[in-house]
Amino acid sequence: MPQTHQASPAPRFVPVAKPLADQIAEAVACRSTPLSHLLRLMSALNAEGGNEVLRYKLRVRIGAPLDA
Repeated sequence: MPQTHQASPAPRFVPVAKPLADQIAEAVACRSTPLSHLLRLMSALNAEGGNEVLRYKLRVRIGAPLDA
């Protein structure tokens, strides 16, 4: 019985996640970043404990009151 070629699974591309600070910096710099994405970043920042400087930058970009 002849052997058939056994194809191995193709390697999957798994992007390396950027640090949250880098994601926030890119999102704040890009004027076309959707509000929903900015809010998800704020949620992730709050879950991590949050850096006040990053929180301030996100709030300014989102337009949220600073005392909220």
